[in-house]
Amino acid sequence: MHEWALAEAVILSAKTFSKKNGINKIREIGISLGELQQVDGEVFNFALKEIMNTENLDFKVVVRKKKAVLRCKKCGREWNYDPESMDEMEKESIHFVPEVAHNYIKCPGCGSPDFKIKEGRGVWLDYVRGD
Repeated sequence: MHEWALAEAVILSAKTFSKKNGINKIREIGISLGELQQVDGEVFNFALKEIMNTENLDFKVVVRKKKAVLRCKKCGREWNYDPESMDEMEKESIHFVPEVAHNYIKCPGCGSPDFKIKEGRGVWLDYVRGD
């Protein structure tokens, strides 16, 4: 599952960051999930817990969703991504390869498929706190 691979990458990133920055014991990590990535939060959280259990890790995980904001390169209009206006195949395609969003999403102002993803793409580690 895609969510498991993302969870593994986040845990590895947190461990790598803590090692490089002299953090001996991780107490909390913050993660942002971009809406465009369409990560199943329940599966992602379950995967995080299972990986942490397997690796004997014990820290708080704070996950926040980041709304997707798109900006048309032709007319300059900004709008929010609306997955409810898409069919399941389109949503699934964007989930695995967000770059294909240009094939399915058009500017609501001028209809152009040429837009920039300003916010809400990907999964990233916001912070690592510890001792």
